[in-house]
Amino acid sequence: MAAAGNRELYKKIWVVSLPIIFQNIIDAAVSSADVLMLNYVGQDAISAVSLANSMVGILFMFLYGVGTGIAMLAAQYYGKGDLKTIEKVEGIGLKFALGVAIAGAAGCAVIPRLLMRIYTSEDVLIELGAQYLRFIAPGLIFWAISAVYMSILRCIGKVSVATVLETIALVCNVALNAVFIFGLFGAPRLGVVGVAVATTLSRLIQLIGCIVVSASGPGVALTFRTMFRRHKALEKDFITMAMPAIGNDLAWSVAFSAYSAIIGHLGNDAVAAYAIVNVVRNLGCVMCYGIGSATGIVVGQILGRGDMENGIKAGHLCLRLAVITGILGGLVVLAITPAAMHFADITPAAKEYLKFMLLINTYYITGTSVNTCLIAGVFRAGGDSKFGFKCDLIDMWAYAVPLGLLTAFVLKLPVKPVYFLLCTDEFVKWPWVFRHFYSHKWAQNITRDDIDNV
Repeated sequence: MAAAGNRELYKKIWVVSLPIIFQNIIDAAVSSADVLMLNYVGQDAISAVSLANSMVGILFMFLYGVGTGIAMLAAQYYGKGDLKTIEKVEGIGLKFALGVAIAGAAGCAVIPRLLMRIYTSEDVLIELGAQYLRFIAPGLIFWAISAVYMSILRCIGKVSVATVLETIALVCNVALNAVFIFGLFGAPRLGVVGVAVATTLSRLIQLIGCIVVSASGPGVALTFRTMFRRHKALEKDFITMAMPAIGNDLAWSVAFSAYSAIIGHLGNDAVAAYAIVNVVRNLGCVMCYGIGSATGIVVGQILGRGDMENGIKAGHLCLRLAVITGILGGLVVLAITPAAMHFADITPAAKEYLKFMLLINTYYITGTSVNTCLIAGVFRAGGDSKFGFKCDLIDMWAYAVPLGLLTAFVLKLPVKPVYFLLCTDEFVKWPWVFRHFYSHKWAQNITRDDIDNV
């Protein structure tokens, strides 16, 4: 009976994770296509867009944090069969996501050069990056709305619908990149601006798709009216549980942005290698992130039904899958390395850095996979987001970032040892993460029975 139960759980996890993995593959393929096409524009274009996206990545991780915060509540209420409350959760998520997206878009539009100076002191990269940020600004607002709604869709069993919407947007992104970078069909050649315009238009198309899905079927509608209503009990739950998750993802993403800034001040060759290795690493992580997202949804739905025993069992099965997909992800990086080395149109020094960075990522991905599954998946499924926030805050900001600054600017070590030391961050926190996982304190039912009267 136990074996049959495990098979059912594995099946459920894969049913949820496979569309997300497919979406991640498409997303990673778009990033690869961006780099390949910018390869024809020049190394400066690749470097500038990579650094500018470090800033955009902070907003992305905020939206990811809002999405997982929504999933903490929505997955459990879906397990309970309460769609009405999920619509209220959506309104709270939209309020937070749009507020930050509008502020981020304003910063990208008004002070793009100042933002780029955080990451590099090279004038050519600042100018190109500023152009990119200025044109991507409107897309951030479209993206925020879509991200919230697609998180809801995944939680209510419509993972494939969310994947189709994301896939349409990403395919449009690639096609429009080609049009505006190469000047196809009579369009002007816009270089890095073309990449930003393509991204903004693709996010608008995605938002239109969300509106069409919302209007065409039952479930939870994409509506803004719940943004302007008070839901005191739910808002309290969201702030208590989701805000630490958002803080966790921001602490993590700003730290990675700091890594980019550290590498960015070590020269253009280091930046170009770092930009390409990030794309390859994303290809290696597609399964890891899929399992992590599925974990939060599946375990959350089980805990929302009050089934603690099977919720814990599902968490353990997800951990095993995370280890396996982490190892497979490293093998993917190893397999892609020869092609990346061959097709990258960068200097010999940058290629030497690239080869070393790719080698580091053959094992680094396993650390990422395990921590994503446990911190962003299992723990948050039971409403436990504070542990991850504290863990990453200490790990990234008391250890990794200071270590990077010390080695790069005080000890003035070469690029390779600086990068190696930055990539120890995922493994330093393992003892605390595993201890918390095996305590099973995260396994909680966080739903309320009478939400309208509290």
